Parts: sequence; C-alpha cells; structure tokens
Amino acid sequence: MEDILRGVQDGTVSIEDAMKNLASYEDLGFAKVDHHRKQRQGFPEVIYGEGKSAEQIISILEAIQAKENDVLITRISQEKANDIIEKHPELVYHEMAQILSGTTKKRTKNQDQERGYIAIICAGTSDLRVAEEAAVTAEVLGCNVRRFYDVGVAGIHRLLDQAQAIQQATVSVVIAGMEGALPSVVGGLVSHPVIAVPTSVGYGANFQGLSALLTMLNSCASGISVVNIDNGFGGAYNAVLIDRLANGTNS
Repeated sequence: MEDILRGVQDGTVSIEDAMKNLASYEDLGFAKVDHHRKQRQGFPEVIYGEGKSAEQIISILEAIQAKENDVLITRISQEKANDIIEKHPELVYHEMAQILSGTTKKRTKNQDQERGYIAIICAGTSDLRVAEEAAVTAEVLGCNVRRFYDVGVAGIHRLLDQAQAIQQATVSVVIAGMEGALPSVVGGLVSHPVIAVPTSVGYGANFQGLSALLTMLNSCASGISVVNIDNGFGGAYNAVLIDRLANGTNS
C-alpha cells in the first residue's frame, strides 16, 4: 500500500491504477472476488464449483491468478474441470477429491521435514471422496498430510496399529459415516485437537449423515469439534489453521 501511494505521489502510478490495486475486491458482475482474503485470513478465496459454469469459474480463477495467488476449486465435476483445463493446463484435477488446484510456489523437502503433519483418518472406503477432499485441501493450503484410511471401528485393530503415528500429528481430521463413532475413539487416544467430519454414507436410518452428525456432536471424548455433513473442505481448513499455529507458521 505504501509503495502504491508513493507511486501516486511521485507520478509513476496513476490514480486509476492505484484505485484498482488498492481495491479490496474485484466486481466481475456475477461475482465479487475478494482479493484481500489472504491478508485477512492467510489464504486466497476458495472457489466453490457446484452451481457455477466453467466460464464463470475461469473468470474468477483468472482474477485470483492475476494477484499471483494459489487457486483451489472444490466440488467440481470431471467434465467441468476438463473444460477449464483446456484453457488452463497448469491446473491439476484431483478426481477422487473433486478438486481443481494450482499453486504458485513449492516448498522444499527441508521445509516439509521441519513441520508436523495433519492426520486424515477415514473410517471406510466409501468415505474416501470426503477424506480426499480434506487431504487435498490441506496439501494445497501448504500443510503436510498423512493418510490413515479404512480404519473404522468395525475392525478397530486396524486403527490401533496406526495409533502411534496418529498421536504424533498436530491435529486429526476424522471422517466417518454409518453411526459416526470413529472420532470418539480417536479423541480418546490423542492429545491434540480432532476435527470430526460426518459423511452421508449409510443405510436408511443414517438419514444421509444426520445420525453420524448427532453421534459426533454427542461425543463424550474431549477436544472434538464437528463440521457439516460431507464437508471435508471445512474440516481441513480448520485443521490447517491449527497446524499453522502449532508449527508457528503464517504461510
């Protein structure tokens, strides 16, 4: 901001360009892109793909890229992603997660080794779409991730075999459908925060994830927070904030 104002003062930056650069958002007509999101919250604006056309998403992501920010697009189909990739081949589609992403910088191996990791713990294979949404989100937002999949309570020995590695994480994101008991078990084994994500996987009385949600909200294990049904992105976003605080990093 200071550089822009000094540019106006010495005549190297026009008032019109200064106004554009200082604007907190860009009005595209159908969307207002929040360019100051990263300064306020640490991450650029994330694009929710459902309900938007490929053309609308392209306009939004180009506005984000123009500010040299990373791109993260959630809940986007393969067909829509293919249309976008035709114009932006630098983007990567994560099929299982239904995420389209593009980053401007890469961390070194030394940076990865110095930091902790987020444990993404998934009850069953049917929950993988939500689990991968969480895992890919955390990775795109700059965190280390370790995946612990198919470790549900029906075969709890599978979870206990991984208990030591899970305990060393800075935060766990636990994804489960059916009755949603897994976060309670994990919460009783670890000393770090647990983010519980209920999924809509289950038979009729599961009520599209409502029973799992209520189980997680009524957990007797301490340190568990719960996000919405199938919201792997929301669970990962909270976990990333915790991981950053634990590692003393802002980016």
